[in-house]
Amino acid sequence: MMSSSFPIVRLKPKTKPQAIRHGFPWIYDNELVVDRRTRNIEPGTIAVLQDNERNPLGLVEVNPNSRITCRMLDRNLEASIDQVWLAAKLTRAYDMRTRLYEAPFYRLIHAEADGLPGVVIDRFGDVAVIQPNAAWADRLLDALVAALIEVTGVTTVLKSGSGRARALEGLDDVSCVMVGQAPDAAVPVTMNGATYMADLMGGQKTGLFFDQRANQEFAARLCKDARVLDVFSHVGGFGLAALASGAASALCVDGSAAALSLAEDGAGASGFEARFGTRKGDAFDVLTALADEGETFDVVICDPPAFAPSKPALEKGLRAYERVARLAAPLVREGGYLGLCSCSHAADLARFRGASVRGIGRAGRQAQLIHTGYAGPDHPLMPQLAESGYLKALFFRL
Repeated sequence: MMSSSFPIVRLKPKTKPQAIRHGFPWIYDNELVVDRRTRNIEPGTIAVLQDNERNPLGLVEVNPNSRITCRMLDRNLEASIDQVWLAAKLTRAYDMRTRLYEAPFYRLIHAEADGLPGVVIDRFGDVAVIQPNAAWADRLLDALVAALIEVTGVTTVLKSGSGRARALEGLDDVSCVMVGQAPDAAVPVTMNGATYMADLMGGQKTGLFFDQRANQEFAARLCKDARVLDVFSHVGGFGLAALASGAASALCVDGSAAALSLAEDGAGASGFEARFGTRKGDAFDVLTALADEGETFDVVICDPPAFAPSKPALEKGLRAYERVARLAAPLVREGGYLGLCSCSHAADLARFRGASVRGIGRAGRQAQLIHTGYAGPDHPLMPQLAESGYLKALFFRL
């Protein structure tokens, strides 16, 4: 389709286009001229974005139902956003992952940073899980699936409809099998010397959090012969990696019985069951109870959900991160290590670090910050979009 056949959307006169020309990929609803014609554009429609002087800036998807009304797809006005275009984006992403990882278990597409706005694809061997978290990708899902199979050779493709992002885009929450057959059991994934069990249809997000792989590897280096506490553990991310590196024991804490059951299965598959334990409950309550019981650990790691997923939630989220640090720090023995993580888009590194340090101080502990970690290279950061670098991991010696 030629650019002349696309609808046109235009920036308001006061909206400066420099950031967009320099690579920023989003245009918010208050930056566009939103008239009746624009409001009636079908979500996911591809349009030409112009500045207020009618100079074209590129091809965007339009979703009038979203705060992010436009997402940049291609600067080339003559691009055809079709299966061939999708396959080219996938090929570029696939080439990098195959250089980075020997086994086909990784995030294949990290949304804007891989040139496919709002799209997340995680690969689990012959199975791929897609989260089409933008309206354009939902509309082109069949073409995206066909391109994915063409490029990677996967035989099963699952759509995950869960997650806050789809709701913000006005999309359904339906998960389904697009191609192939859903696994009838959790899929084993080997990382950092441990085996993790990923529930691809019923688990959180796409079934496993690949983004913490590098941070789990670093934490494991601190854990030889250590007594380890992994809080908000999901399927045992930090705990199992610690055991693989020679930890004396690991206790995983999570509010989900299903996640802890998968963690136990992973421990069994890894041969760690004799050194592994779980405790179900609210993390704040369990941290408090462990302190009351006089427990201490050589290494404590807390990897909570996003307490500050948006700017309105920022202050409340920072208080929650401070509370995690305040409750976790007393459980770390003198000279031990505390790992604190945040996957909140709205809490940047400085704010998260400030909240963590305040919590440690309020617990009466002194700390050295020894390492700052981020998501692994299969979660590339788009330099113009801070939100693509959402994950922060701070490691302290207390």
